[in-house]
Amino acid sequence: MKLRARRYRILGAPLILLLAAAAILWLERRAVMVALGNYLVYNQAAQPADLVLVLGGNFYGPRVLKGADLVAEGYAPVALFSGPPYQGHPQGEVAIAFLARQGYATRGLESFATNAESTIEEANALCPELRRRHAKRVLLVTSSYHSRRSAIVFRLFCPGVDFISVPSSDPEYRPSIWWMDPGSHRLFYSEWEKILGTVLVAYPKHLVGG
Repeated sequence: MKLRARRYRILGAPLILLLAAAAILWLERRAVMVALGNYLVYNQAAQPADLVLVLGGNFYGPRVLKGADLVAEGYAPVALFSGPPYQGHPQGEVAIAFLARQGYATRGLESFATNAESTIEEANALCPELRRRHAKRVLLVTSSYHSRRSAIVFRLFCPGVDFISVPSSDPEYRPSIWWMDPGSHRLFYSEWEKILGTVLVAYPKHLVGG
């Protein structure tokens, strides 16, 4: 009996701690879910930079408007609009034409065409161009839900450049209730899957030259 009681005491303390931790996580599950949703949105304060880099994928909306606004506000002399072809034209050219129709001056707005099909491919395509321009600090503009991953990717795959994440707003992603909104739910899981894939698979492979 004494041996059994001692065994219960030894096993009981860790079990109680585990149950207590599980109870706390259950009670605080909403706060944890909100924190995970908010983590994807990486919003740093804009500061003077060599250029603004607007990633492809949103050439008629908040991303390109944010990039043009940063140039208009004097944070950088030029905004570089990236992206693959769209209807036979580089996305950057389409974005600049859109901005002109919105009344923006096109001076300082430039296009950079790529054939990238992922953020990593886009970083690999853009990095030589940033180095050619001797860019040391770059304001990185993308959609809010994509901002954490893009910052991770560009900092890993384009070292030597200080990337400042200044995302645009995006009504498609609602981080505080992502689990209740189908569109936000899809973006949440997609971004987390790609972040883990970048850090655990793609970057280690890149380091060994794979």
